[in-house]
Amino acid sequence: MAELIVKVMPIDEKEKKAYLYYREGLSAQDRGDYMEALEFYEESLSLEMNAVDRSETLKNMAIIYMSNGEEDRALQTYLKSLDENSKQPSCLKNMGLIYEKRARAAQQAGNHDESDIWFDRAAEVWTKAVRLYPGGYLDIENWLKTSGRSNVDVM
Repeated sequence: MAELIVKVMPIDEKEKKAYLYYREGLSAQDRGDYMEALEFYEESLSLEMNAVDRSETLKNMAIIYMSNGEEDRALQTYLKSLDENSKQPSCLKNMGLIYEKRARAAQQAGNHDESDIWFDRAAEVWTKAVRLYPGGYLDIENWLKTSGRSNVDVM
């Protein structure tokens, strides 16, 4: 159905193909076929000119990298997504999750200075996320307040 709608839309053929690759990537991602999803997303990115759409594709790729345990690659891809569209609170939220995970690992290892650095990074991106999406991440807003890592009222 989506293909039929896209075919009649008055947009550039490249944009149509980019969208169809993106949709195929979403379908593959939903099925758990991450390699195939990444291939479709790469094809979409090679054709897509719209920054907001590119950002969405990059965000989905980062989610796959994150779920595969490729945290550094996920972080790099989230940053690329934010370069295309800085108003992506979910990218910031997910970056914070990676930073928090690293903070907790450092904390368990007894590296409190390193832990503080990671928690501060989490707080920085999470503060941006809740400002972009007020009320959308209540657990994060609560953590920012209770941890004392946010000196601004984010609610």
